Amino acid sequence: MTDAYIYDAVRSPRGKGRKDGALHEVTAARLSADMLNAIRERSGLEGHAVEDVIWGNATQVMEQGGCLARTAVLASDLDERIPGLSINRFCASGMEAVNLAANQVRAGAGDGYIAGGVEMMGRVAMGSDGAAIAVDPSIAMDSYFVPQGISADIIATEYGFSRDDADALAVESQRRAAAAWEDRRFDRSIIEIKDQNGLSILNRDEYMRPGTDMQSLGALKPSFKDMGEVMPGFDAVAKLKYPHLEAINHIHHAGNSSGIVDGAAGVLVGSKAFGEKWGLTPRARIRQTTKIGTDPTIMLTGPVPATEKALKDSGMAISDIDLFEVNEAFSAVVLRFMQAFDVDHSRLNVNGGAIAMGHPLGASGAIIIGTLLDELERSGKGVGLATLCVASGMGAATIIERV
Repeated sequence: MTDAYIYDAVRSPRGKGRKDGALHEVTAARLSADMLNAIRERSGLEGHAVEDVIWGNATQVMEQGGCLARTAVLASDLDERIPGLSINRFCASGMEAVNLAANQVRAGAGDGYIAGGVEMMGRVAMGSDGAAIAVDPSIAMDSYFVPQGISADIIATEYGFSRDDADALAVESQRRAAAAWEDRRFDRSIIEIKDQNGLSILNRDEYMRPGTDMQSLGALKPSFKDMGEVMPGFDAVAKLKYPHLEAINHIHHAGNSSGIVDGAAGVLVGSKAFGEKWGLTPRARIRQTTKIGTDPTIMLTGPVPATEKALKDSGMAISDIDLFEVNEAFSAVVLRFMQAFDVDHSRLNVNGGAIAMGHPLGASGAIIIGTLLDELERSGKGVGLATLCVASGMGAATIIERV
């Protein structure tokens, strides 16, 4: 098979996903077009340069509906002969877009692709598209559906993580993100967002709260305790599925869970021949891509089996991985990953994560691939693995090797 390489990776700064957020007046199509234009300009692409644009987003309604990928192409400076494909694997949509592009290249179905994703959570609310697993009783009851926050608390209960464990991880995420920005570690990937007059709208992740400490987090009430315990509570549903749990320990809140933000990211993927044609030097080879289904009630444990499958399929061991990016959807997700593989925190999310900078659902998978690539280059390390948990019980992972 043909090797697939990453030639470039860009992302927007993440804006607060609400009406007073810096990106609130920017549409999903416009922000996506900014990413496409940045890749085109930085790589010197002209004409029908890539086979396709594969773009992920989790809430595909209103302005994020109607094959947003094609709309973004038409809103950008790319050639109109380049098509667009919108995909949805919830939180892993951006990663799945990159993985799909890589596998198309590896199979010989085109030499080059732009892949990534977007989510404008302040403009198109999470869950506004509906979901049968949540709203159709015949499916929700059979699958023992609970909201993701309850799932995160189930993980904490099942695997023994305390409120202090979760809060400590959140404080460290904030510290690392602030240090990474201070050290300008994101400079290569960040695309400043400007208005139609060329004035800057946002050039830095807006959601961060670098002053966060254990005391300030300790004052926050658990976000999912009431929906779990107040009748008809989701805790009762969870205990039908897991009768060995006497009670659910509700430890998650806004400070140790991922932030609701707006953002987009793009990755240029191509074959060796693609790079030679455009005079580009590959930055990393995509060694393995993986997706997997998991228990839909606990829902968020997918990074563990996805990583196990990626390692098995690639013939690698966990010790072969130098750096990890595990999306910080909730603290317990990351704590469980470190516990399962005995991975030291010094090798994981070294520049902070979604707890500090936010989780723009459809973009996050592409964001963490780019963050991983930048850090491999900065630190001189060789192999990295990025992974996410996914709503309704799935996981995805990508292994990249610096070249």
